[in-house]
Amino acid sequence: GSAVMLEAMRILEATGLPLRRTVRLALWTGEEQGLLGSRAYVREHFGVSDSSGLRTRPEYEKFSAYYNMDNGSGAMRGVWAQGNDAVRPIFQQWIEPLRDLGMRVTSIRNTGSTDHVAFDAIGLPGFQFIQDPLEYGTFTHHSNQDQFDRLQEDDLKKNAVIVGSFVYLTANREEKLPRKPMTVTP
Repeated sequence: GSAVMLEAMRILEATGLPLRRTVRLALWTGEEQGLLGSRAYVREHFGVSDSSGLRTRPEYEKFSAYYNMDNGSGAMRGVWAQGNDAVRPIFQQWIEPLRDLGMRVTSIRNTGSTDHVAFDAIGLPGFQFIQDPLEYGTFTHHSNQDQFDRLQEDDLKKNAVIVGSFVYLTANREEKLPRKPMTVTP
């Protein structure tokens, strides 16, 4: 995921195309220990939600979307809309030109257990890409066998183009991506 995100940023820079909004790349630590890095970042930059409600920071209103890739080297096949009905048609439109790269699905369902949850939990649009599982959950992923030679280079290149496309389109929309009503407390 880190290599894909770095390559997506490199692609955006290499195109020289202007971006209307600031784009940040974040590489987290502590995801397997409870989303420690992403939750700390969200608290520091955007706000918290607890028993007394949602308390936001000024950056909260400027935020448009967070995209996450966490499931190893598998090809992206779609994106989880996290129950955000308003974003689903936007994503469906965006994936149409990416069909040749394997993108086909905009699932209204949500997925958890990865860093986009920290954003989604306070009402910010946070999304995880749907990927081929490859060796996720087998002897390789999250083990000492998770080495460079296990990467699927062609899939990672396609994934970087997909991420770059989503980031570019998000950064250049007239409006921020729509938000769903906040119902989850982290």
